[in-house]
Amino acid sequence: MDRLQQIADDIISLKIQGATAVAVEGIKAIASFAERLPKLEEAEFIKRIEKARETLINTRPTEPALRNGMRKIMYELHHRSADGVEDIRQAVIKTANEYLDLIHTTKEKIIQTGASLIQEDYTVMTHCHSSITSAIFVRAQEMGKNISAICTETRPRYQGRKTAKELVEAGIPTIQVVDSGMRWIARRESIDMICIGLDAVTSQGTVLNKIGSRLLALAAKESDIPFYVAGPLLKFDSDTVFGQRTVIEMRDDSEILKDWKDSPKGLQVLNPAFESVSRDLIDGMITEAGIFPPTLVFNIVRDEYPWMIFE
Repeated sequence: MDRLQQIADDIISLKIQGATAVAVEGIKAIASFAERLPKLEEAEFIKRIEKARETLINTRPTEPALRNGMRKIMYELHHRSADGVEDIRQAVIKTANEYLDLIHTTKEKIIQTGASLIQEDYTVMTHCHSSITSAIFVRAQEMGKNISAICTETRPRYQGRKTAKELVEAGIPTIQVVDSGMRWIARRESIDMICIGLDAVTSQGTVLNKIGSRLLALAAKESDIPFYVAGPLLKFDSDTVFGQRTVIEMRDDSEILKDWKDSPKGLQVLNPAFESVSRDLIDGMITEAGIFPPTLVFNIVRDEYPWMIFE
């Protein structure tokens, strides 16, 4: 379990960050764990896999892409006739690899769909860092669309700096703005489209993303700027189908206070990692199944990935 626990610790500490990276490393970890397990009785083998699954999914509360990968593995184990421990072992490894392939193929579809939506000479804006959103902007530039970009700092961990670096290196003229300047720049600049990533989407079409995302959506609504969310349906929060609510992760206050050496004792600091963006603020979701309003997400997930609707 030591190697798997190391991956879990790296996810908790944000050494591994970003919903896609967390899902990929978590799924690789459970496949490797299954491969290394000694030959045991079937019940004990499955028990160990279940424990490893729990360790990984409990690392972060807002990571449905990882949970859905685990859900697919358990779905396959519950819906097949196992022929001994070795058959179970191979089923875990095979399903994990299928999910990793799915992450890759869905990402490419989303990038191409999103890039096709962007028109020539567009000014686009985003918040935080999403590998898919950055790749959409870069692909549009590679298609000769001559775009420019605006991105936020995204405090307290400054993920927006990673976005800015990727865009500048791709030859995209880029402006970075402080988070509190979202509304100001939305009103001042001629922005053609805002696109953010997503960490989760509920069965009702509510999107969870980095804190500040709703502020940007409200600024977009006020200035009549089209607001899109890009990401795979693999980030659908299946638990919301069964009445649960997506948990908003509260990060440690040390992320805020580490650079404030003389902070007053007794000060309470709130550091929410995510917030919700209601479906009425979203013009469209850019996914591997195309672009559609968030109200349709449950029906599309049910058709595309029936194994997700599995408790």
